[in-house]
Amino acid sequence: MRRRFLLSIAAVDLVLLTAAGSVASWLVFGTPMPWRAPGLGASTWPMVGMLTAGFLVGTYLSARAWASSMPRPSYGRAVTIGLVTLGGSTVAIALTRVYYSRAFIGLTVMLWMAGALTYRFVRRRRPWTETMVLVTAEKGLADELRDAPHADVLAVFDPGTTGELAPLPLGATLVVDLRAVLSDRMAQYVSSCVLAGLPVRAFTQVYEEHTGRLPIVHLAEGWELSTPLAKTAPYVPVKRVIDTITVLAISPLALLIGIGIAIAVRTSSDGPVIFKQTRVGRHDRAFTLYKFRTMVVDAEKDGPAFSRPGDQRLTPVGRWLRRFRADELPQLWNVLRGDVSLVGPRPEQVAFVERFERLIPFYASRHLVRPGVTGWAQVNYGYADDQADTIEKLTYDLYYVKHMSPWLDLAVVGRSVWTVLSGFGAR
Repeated sequence: MRRRFLLSIAAVDLVLLTAAGSVASWLVFGTPMPWRAPGLGASTWPMVGMLTAGFLVGTYLSARAWASSMPRPSYGRAVTIGLVTLGGSTVAIALTRVYYSRAFIGLTVMLWMAGALTYRFVRRRRPWTETMVLVTAEKGLADELRDAPHADVLAVFDPGTTGELAPLPLGATLVVDLRAVLSDRMAQYVSSCVLAGLPVRAFTQVYEEHTGRLPIVHLAEGWELSTPLAKTAPYVPVKRVIDTITVLAISPLALLIGIGIAIAVRTSSDGPVIFKQTRVGRHDRAFTLYKFRTMVVDAEKDGPAFSRPGDQRLTPVGRWLRRFRADELPQLWNVLRGDVSLVGPRPEQVAFVERFERLIPFYASRHLVRPGVTGWAQVNYGYADDQADTIEKLTYDLYYVKHMSPWLDLAVVGRSVWTVLSGFGAR
């Protein structure tokens, strides 16, 4: 399904680029084909080629962003393709010093982007789903997949089925739980679907794509996380550089906002402006986390406790800071120190970590990566206020650990903007 979807989007985008280029050429050169422009002729070919190459690179990067999630028509990725097309072709032309027309390139990209955004608006008005038949004994996971907005579960077969099985409906995908023991009849059914050329996919992969979570019950040894993470090792130092540059770039604005918040915290209640707490980071290394104080002094004198809606320990200013995540601003210093990243699992208190590592399988695996100011679990689930919520939130954290990439980080940053504006999950 992903391949068909991506090819259909790319094909329409390419047609729109051709149309945009023809219109731009007609407006700038007086002909829909720039290589027929009077006095220019073949000299326009390199410019057209570099514009097309930039578009193909942007399309490829956009496709990579869907590597571990359900594809969907995205305005943001259309804008990204347009910017990569414009930026890539501009750099290539500047390096090669071939003939170019600013008006032609600018108009082409603008017209293409207008068409691409319109196309995605129309396509988003129609639901996109993957029709599937499940072979699994995990009823809870099957129900969660059934509730996913873009999964249409037609039936759920027991792996131990010995009776007759209906043919796989046309256009449906057979999703098989590879962890389950299949009966001879079910194994024959799955084999027949494969031999017939019908789509057969692993349950775990489909579940992750549609829910953005990792099914913990399907983890056996833990290396299922560390092995994929090893493949992303080259991204780790790059991610660190990006974090540092980003924080330095926004530091003047962050400092200005921070001064205003510091004054509000100091004048509204007794106690220090900055709250310090020991948290657990990458490879279980403890570090000091900095935040603006949001609670009354000695709020945790009886021991650490989860924040809950309407928490009476919060100060009036602290409640506002929590709602818009403004209390997290001092963590930018932790980012510069290398304690945390901008994106990653939320760093937890030592007492909670020690408790959850004893009670929750694979909880320690979230420490395989550097924690973050924001994260995949934060933008999808919000705060956890008990052990059950922590387990649910862990499924998102482990998904991030397994699929950490620049594309997933960009998705988290984009959703974080909405989280801040909406106050989603505030405590």
